Amino acid sequence: MKVADLLVGIEYQCIQGEIDKEITTLVYDSRKVEKDSVFVCISGAVRDGHDFAQEVVKKGASVLLVEKEVAVSEEITVILTKDTRMALACASAAYFGHPAKELTTIGITGTKGKTTATYMVRSILENSGFKTGLIGTIETIIGEETIPSANTTPESYVVQETFRKMADAGCQCVVMEVSSQGLMLHRVGGFVFDYGIFTNLEPDHIGPNEHKDLDDYIHCKSLLFEQCKHGIFNADDSHLKQMLKNHTCSVETYGFSEEANLRASNVQLMDKGGSLGVSYQLSGLLDAEVEIDIPGTFSVYNSMTAIAICRHFGVEKETILSSLSTVRVKGRVEILPVSSAFTLMIDYAHNAMSLKSLLTTLKEYQPKRLVCLFGCGGNRSRDRRFEMGEVSSLLADFTIVTSDNPRKEEPEAIMEDIVTGVKKADGEYISIIDRREAIRYAIEHARKGDVIVLAGKGHEDYQEINGKKYPMDEREIVADIVKDGNFLK
Repeated sequence: MKVADLLVGIEYQCIQGEIDKEITTLVYDSRKVEKDSVFVCISGAVRDGHDFAQEVVKKGASVLLVEKEVAVSEEITVILTKDTRMALACASAAYFGHPAKELTTIGITGTKGKTTATYMVRSILENSGFKTGLIGTIETIIGEETIPSANTTPESYVVQETFRKMADAGCQCVVMEVSSQGLMLHRVGGFVFDYGIFTNLEPDHIGPNEHKDLDDYIHCKSLLFEQCKHGIFNADDSHLKQMLKNHTCSVETYGFSEEANLRASNVQLMDKGGSLGVSYQLSGLLDAEVEIDIPGTFSVYNSMTAIAICRHFGVEKETILSSLSTVRVKGRVEILPVSSAFTLMIDYAHNAMSLKSLLTTLKEYQPKRLVCLFGCGGNRSRDRRFEMGEVSSLLADFTIVTSDNPRKEEPEAIMEDIVTGVKKADGEYISIIDRREAIRYAIEHARKGDVIVLAGKGHEDYQEINGKKYPMDEREIVADIVKDGNFLK
């Protein structure tokens, strides 16, 4: 491939050298440079790729893509562009042969619900005969292959590389989570989504190295609807007008609003003894009675997101309904079938906002007791510990304070901070430092009608202590405890 082929669609200026030369690889990690590589200099929050210009040239890079001046020998081609992150996205799409054109691309953005909605969409489409890839917070799925995720939305090069693998594996569609960071950093640049979806928006990811304020957060989310053909929006969200501000796509809505194109009504909470769910009536663009074995009103929204998307694929109504009734998402209100006497679930809620939302939802089921087990991560804001402790004490009947990922902090110190928050309200609590023993305590002391939440770890299958990750999957822990049989059945 020639340099010029990579630059199609990019505004640039060739500062020195030639663009008619052959290149071997496109890289943005200086460690992966080889002879005749194109190296894209990214100005990151921690490191600036421009500082490695001379180093990568010594390693064999023959082309540099930059957004500011660098001093290298004259035989090196230097391409100047306004934004190297966007240039990387466009060049990556070209490098992998524009694989998005071979797939139906679905991008879901929002503060909450992205993960669950992507799995619901994939389940429905797969059950309808559409081989569908997935990119998200938990993992990337390409056919039978699963790859653990480092970011909700990977770097643009990885996105395009993954699209290529999906297309080559025979995938017809891809559904992916699109984070505000991913949009801000052009990780999904270089192509146009067929479908863009907005789930909801609440203040989040605001601070150093993230978004400067709420307006910036909203703006970055809205960018998806300037690069998709068809937009599907939650009509009930208070930020809808801001999300639509500069949209260039066709618009469709879902929600409880009478004005929504796809409407939900008559919501019923279901307690099946050891399992919680919800049912509702759907009308508008599709009429159906929907039932899901995942609790809460947010499950109504997540399922409507999936229905609104999959409706465009001509999926049979019966396939949609049967797929939704069986879909499970690892670590997202994941109910473990332990006993018909009480309900036990795992959820990724790891901040005060998500924990409050989860516990408020579960209280609607009027459990005999709501039991919340959680810890907080080390080397993170102490405020999160106080806030989560207070939320749990306010909403749960009983809180079990334990360890999460202490990282390089002492677990006892983290737990003391949580207890400080717990004591701001009047909920009962106990502290058990060993998370395995804390889970055992929760199960062995369960009462009939209890709802028990193991919060914070979700899909994670490790515990990080002093910089090292140790295997720890809460599903396996629960299975071992259940095997011992010392609990209410």
